[in-house]
Amino acid sequence: MDPSNPATFDHRTESLTTGRTYHFVDQVPKDFDPKRTTTLLCLHGFPDLWYGWRYQIGPWVRSGYRVVVPDMLGYGGTDKPQDPSDYSTQRLCADLAALLDLLSVQRAVVIGHDWGAFTAARFALWHPERLLSLILLSVPYTPPSRTYMSIEDVVQRVPNLAYQAYFANPASTAPIENDLHNFLSIVFRTQEDQEKPAASRGFLLKWFRDTANTQEEPSVLNDKEFQIYLDVLSKGGMNGPLNYYRTSKHRHEEEERKSASLNPYITILHNHSMHTRSRTSSQPLTESSCSFHVGNGRLNRSPNCHREVEKVHHTTPGCCVRRTRPLAHGGG
Repeated sequence: MDPSNPATFDHRTESLTTGRTYHFVDQVPKDFDPKRTTTLLCLHGFPDLWYGWRYQIGPWVRSGYRVVVPDMLGYGGTDKPQDPSDYSTQRLCADLAALLDLLSVQRAVVIGHDWGAFTAARFALWHPERLLSLILLSVPYTPPSRTYMSIEDVVQRVPNLAYQAYFANPASTAPIENDLHNFLSIVFRTQEDQEKPAASRGFLLKWFRDTANTQEEPSVLNDKEFQIYLDVLSKGGMNGPLNYYRTSKHRHEEEERKSASLNPYITILHNHSMHTRSRTSSQPLTESSCSFHVGNGRLNRSPNCHREVEKVHHTTPGCCVRRTRPLAHGGG
């Protein structure tokens, strides 16, 4: 498993009982036992691929885990329906449950980053019986809401999410596809270059209207990695990935219809510094998620929580996401 060479991973493409076809990496350890080996199901965000987990797969497999990493719907070798309703989290979670069925995995550790984190949290709501544990990176858990809030209303409360209103407009697809190289250079820029206001809708509109803008952004990807993302996303198009931002009404209606059977209380191990380390995890969002801890309706915060999270972060080889992407989050 060479992170610089996607072909060195074990790839599969399978039809699911939901009628959709998914491409995924299925990597098993040397001592794999289908009855005993724990499966990690890793879900990527926007605009990513299975390849976003390339640095984590090998270390986790060598630690004895089976690691399953799909191209999410709309990406890579997975189906790319055009209608935003196909990307609702209930339907995505049905796909993930069907993928586990295909692999004869009853329960898995589900790990999500960005939109993958939002989807993973919804998997815990829609299919709690399939979950061993839940790990969310970048985007905190938000419980189902009784009241629908449009993306424009969300942006009024959380200005950092202004770009989501731009992505939610179908008219954003063409300019992004037509200037994908520059768009990805914004998404994958370095931590040091994140002070630019990329989260604002106005910044993005100006960027795509300014055809003379050819300035290279410092990237966390090397040239080969950047080209892999550019090639795959150019081939598949950006309508599917952007459709995730066009599902808020569909998601709300799904959860409203099933509100009586959805239990919003899930167990959360909370990192005190989460909202300071990620712009997508603002303090209000993080704090609101804390009241949905199973048991007493409040998060039991351990003074050692931050220390233990940092210990895992620094001592587990390859366990941390190695890229910082200020635009990469969902759930708005």
